[in-house]
Amino acid sequence: MAADAVLVLAFGGPSGPDAIRPFLARVARGRPIPPERLEEVAHHYEAIGGRSPLNELTLGQARKLEASLAATGRALPVHVGFRHAEPYVADAVARIADAGLRNAVGLVLSPHASEASRDRYIEEVDAARADLGARAPAIRWVPTWHAHPLFVTAVADATVAALVTIPVARRADAVVVFTAHSIPVAMAERAPYAAEVEASAWAVAARLGTRRWEVAYQSRSGNPREAWLAPDVNDTLRRLRGEGVADVVVVPIGFVCDHVEVLYDLDVEARATARALGLGFARAGAVNDHPLFIRMLTEVVAEAAR
Repeated sequence: MAADAVLVLAFGGPSGPDAIRPFLARVARGRPIPPERLEEVAHHYEAIGGRSPLNELTLGQARKLEASLAATGRALPVHVGFRHAEPYVADAVARIADAGLRNAVGLVLSPHASEASRDRYIEEVDAARADLGARAPAIRWVPTWHAHPLFVTAVADATVAALVTIPVARRADAVVVFTAHSIPVAMAERAPYAAEVEASAWAVAARLGTRRWEVAYQSRSGNPREAWLAPDVNDTLRRLRGEGVADVVVVPIGFVCDHVEVLYDLDVEARATARALGLGFARAGAVNDHPLFIRMLTEVVAEAAR
C-alpha cells in the first residue's frame, strides 16, 4: 500500500537559555555522562547564543521536503519528531494516527547508521506505535543514503564554498578533513557507522578530485575511560601542522544541520586550535536546506513511499 505520510526524526536541541540544562538532563538520562561534561556542554550552548538552531533548521528541511514532494506529484504530509525536544517522537507518531493516516515513511536525519544515530530513533517509534495499539501507523524506513549522489554533491558544493576562501596560491595544498560525531568503539563494532563515514568522505573527495583528505571524529562525550572513535579533529589539526600543512578545510559530513557540534566544537574549539598552531582554517557548512539535499530527501522518500 502506498504511503500517506512522512515521519522525519532528528535529535532536537534547547530552544532557549532556560531549556539548556533540562534538555541536557534528558539527553543524559540513563547514560554514564559525567556532570562536569554536561555543564561544559551547557556553556557551549550559551556561547552560541543560548539556543540550538537544530529544531528550526529541521522544521525548515521538513517544510521544503513537503513542498518538493507536492511539486513532484506525490503530496504527503511531513511530520517532525525530536528525541529530546518538542515535538517529541511519540507526539509526531500520535499526530499521524490522529489524522487517520496508516502508512508512513520514516526518515532519520542521520547520514551514518549506529545505535545512537539510527537504532534509538526506531526504538522510540516502535514504543510509540505500541502505545497506540491498533491505531498505530505502519512505518517503512528509508534505506541508507550516505553515498547518494545528490548528498555527495551537496557536501561537495559546501566544501568548494569553504575551499575558495583559502588564498589561491595555497588552495591546491589544503587538506580536507571530514568529521563525524565520535561514538564508543564498542558501539562502532556493532554498526556500519565508521565504514559509512569513510564511504561518504571518499565519494565527496572523488567528486572534488581532492588529492589529500582525511576522516576525523569530534564531540566525544561519556566515560573518559571508554574508547571512542579516533582521531579527534583537534589532534588531527596538530599532526597536520606538524607535517607542514598550511591550510585545512573541515567538512562536517556527519551532520546535516549547523548546530552546537558544528557551531561550537568546530567553529570555536577547532578553530582556536588551528589559530594557536598558525594553521589556516576554513569550515564547510552542513547541507542544511541545500537544494540538492532537499531533492535527495524527496527522491529517497518517494521511492520508499511506493
